[in-house]
Amino acid sequence: MPTALITGATAGIGAAYTRRLGGDGFSLVLVARDRDRLAADAAALRRRYGVTVETLPADLSTDAGLTAVEDRLAQGVDLLVNNAGFGHPGEFLKVPVEAELTMLRVHCEAVLRLTYAALPGMAEKGRGGVINVASVAAFFSRGTYSASKAWVVNFSGSVAAEMAGSGVRVMALCPGFVRTEFHQRAHMDTSGIPGFLWLAADDVVRASMRDLALGKVVSVPSLRYKAIVSVGRLLPQNQIAKISTRLGRRFR
Repeated sequence: MPTALITGATAGIGAAYTRRLGGDGFSLVLVARDRDRLAADAAALRRRYGVTVETLPADLSTDAGLTAVEDRLAQGVDLLVNNAGFGHPGEFLKVPVEAELTMLRVHCEAVLRLTYAALPGMAEKGRGGVINVASVAAFFSRGTYSASKAWVVNFSGSVAAEMAGSGVRVMALCPGFVRTEFHQRAHMDTSGIPGFLWLAADDVVRASMRDLALGKVVSVPSLRYKAIVSVGRLLPQNQIAKISTRLGRRFR
């Protein structure tokens, strides 16, 4: 059976991937920091889908955690989902620089290193996929979070072009607001976000798997966010920055 490794696998979009891929018959490798939660989720997935589930407790903000996941990827997987990530509620100069550097390591260095570790085995087999979870924020200017997600989109597109013709697909997933633990963990007030902007994690995953099968390099789930991204690409950068900053202050 094919094997999928998912980072940030115990909550939100990552957990939705485990349900979808478990239901599709994938053997799963779950990566997250919480060892107990990993074990509980793995047991539930085995019972529900009858698939093999490995757990790999790892903190991707540390070199030891990254190396552990790289070593597992070197053994071979068919699908890598780089989903681990987090947000900061404050403005740039109100967030400790150490926290900003940690974000860059998880959002950028981890994505680069884990993709680099997974691709050789996939290329050798002539098949495989990498989904790097970015955000609609990648198309707007709002602090380190949006900058790091813009890097994920650019990186994914570059690698996808290099892997063309190899049978291996690389895609950036750019969802908007998704009902997960993400905002609560970041202590963000989301009460002002209109209901129609919220997406369900399972719907996001379903759209991403369809887009990966279609060979898309960037997946933006839902027509409403496709429209938002299209408008964002047309507006001048300084206007985008002003709008993003205003919204960020409102929703933090």
